[in-house]
Amino acid sequence: MSMSIPELLINDGFITASEREEIEAFSAESGLSFLKIVLNFGYISRKNYERSLLNAGYTFAPVREMEYDAEVLSKIDLQFAYERVAMPMRIENNKVLVLMANPNDELFLDFIKFTYDKEPEIIVAYDLEIVWLSNKLLGEKYVKSAVFELMKRDPDNSAVVTFTSPQLIFIFVLIALVTIGLVLSFKNTSITINVILSSFFLVAIIFKLFLALVGSRFELHQAVTKDELKLIVDEDMPIYTILLPVYKEDKLIKKLIWNLQALDYPKHKLDIKLLLEEEDDKTLNAVKNLDFPAIFEVVIVPFHMPKTKPKACNYGLHFARGKYLTIYDAEDIPDTDQLKKVVSLFGKLPNEYVCIQSALNYFNRNENFLTRMFTLEYSYWFDYMLPGLDTLDIPIPLGGTSNHFKMAELIELGAWDPFNVTEDADLGVRAYAKGYKVAIINSTTYEEANNEPFNWIRQRSRWIKGYMQTYLVHMRNPVKLWRTIGWKGFLGFGFFIGATPITFLVYPLLLLFFIAYVIFDLSTIRTLFPDWVLFMSIFNLMVGNILMIYVNMMAVFKRRYYELILFAVANPIYWLMHSIAAYKGLYQLIVKPFYWEKTNHGLSKVNNPTNVVK
Repeated sequence: MSMSIPELLINDGFITASEREEIEAFSAESGLSFLKIVLNFGYISRKNYERSLLNAGYTFAPVREMEYDAEVLSKIDLQFAYERVAMPMRIENNKVLVLMANPNDELFLDFIKFTYDKEPEIIVAYDLEIVWLSNKLLGEKYVKSAVFELMKRDPDNSAVVTFTSPQLIFIFVLIALVTIGLVLSFKNTSITINVILSSFFLVAIIFKLFLALVGSRFELHQAVTKDELKLIVDEDMPIYTILLPVYKEDKLIKKLIWNLQALDYPKHKLDIKLLLEEEDDKTLNAVKNLDFPAIFEVVIVPFHMPKTKPKACNYGLHFARGKYLTIYDAEDIPDTDQLKKVVSLFGKLPNEYVCIQSALNYFNRNENFLTRMFTLEYSYWFDYMLPGLDTLDIPIPLGGTSNHFKMAELIELGAWDPFNVTEDADLGVRAYAKGYKVAIINSTTYEEANNEPFNWIRQRSRWIKGYMQTYLVHMRNPVKLWRTIGWKGFLGFGFFIGATPITFLVYPLLLLFFIAYVIFDLSTIRTLFPDWVLFMSIFNLMVGNILMIYVNMMAVFKRRYYELILFAVANPIYWLMHSIAAYKGLYQLIVKPFYWEKTNHGLSKVNNPTNVVK
């Protein structure tokens, strides 16, 4: 057919002549193909693109099961196939069978003629099917890099090994000593363990209160004002990559697109990658069936264990074009000016700052008891704890979303650890150990608070397991860690990353003593433990809970969520849920450390989250 794709789209009324000029200028500047731009930057829906080709007499072939020749595929790189949305499959009848979403792509046709010295035979296919097939057949070296790069470059900081031999020896020696002590003197050993655990619990809580009080003295001082935002010139903005790792989130795709379209950032400067797993046909079909334009590119992550979010993000890095990069989850609603604020702040900060963390909070905070407690927790975490860590220059465990990186430094750090299920916290510690710093910005991303108990426990057990992984990885050589991050960083890491899972594990034991001694007045407890030990345990439990209730109440006032004040009193119940999740996380750490327990999103009954009052 003589009519080109741009002419065809104009003829069918799907783009205008001025839009064609805009797209072609963008293509010349960026190197992106016309097809990539028209489908991934909001110009036309895939449905309309397909209608144009069908109207012109083209037919779309099913390609997933098509035969291919490995030798033919070896002569093309995934990056080129991905960019042109085309790939050769095999040679037949002295012609190269070529899959193309744009049958008029002269650049790719010339490549085929030059590389194979044969004429191409074009088979038109849906762009997403070609993307799926090209990543599956050509993505092996990229996915292996995503999984093993950190392990090769920095094996000491990889969680591929959960427990090292010295750690296992230490654990089993400790268990042996406790067992011998219980056999030789059950009462004295039990008293010693009780005193140590209850004291540790109280010290850990006091440390968190101290962090919160330090954080409360400082507003988020890395603030970007409205006047500074007005000075920003859109054309001067750098390319900004957004990674969107999703798995079985077909119900949230439309909402995700609307949230992205609300971002106040030049559209042609955005580089948004939707990362889908190879087997996730549900989400891929949801994208394929969209009847309005999208502003993201789809990247298919080939199957390779472990199947984790950090592995998907590492794979997406191979296709990223931005100077800066952030991650959003499918249900996230970032402040519309967040990207501009980050660019402005990076321009003001010293070079050692490589990451800016936005605050996270919830749009469905008043939905039920669980969402209220979740909101209380996140409010004190991002408004008090992280500013406290920042002020004291202690390693900051990053949030799983809305952390904005300098791309070059992120790659230098080895990106994310695919074997760590809280890859964000681990990366924050690794960045600190390399002398880099993290800033907290006055911008919020709103998420969906988990509103279902079993779903909440799945999510929280993964987080706590990841904290355990991170602690084990970085404590393989405590002396080296001390020298690297200093005594303040070392103690902060120990009491924040290490102590958090331990306090959740200890909490039900102290609660059990409290119930047995105070409520049921069991004589066996009195016989085993002297009154001073029981008083100490109960005091530590009570004071610890009161302090955490106080910290939660502090957070309410900062966010002006006054309706949540009384719910802070329920913190002991919420902590008990954490303990259940912690024991589940500990079990999984031993039997399946890399298992990524999927959190279901889209369960909230709040239908219009974009109208959240900020």
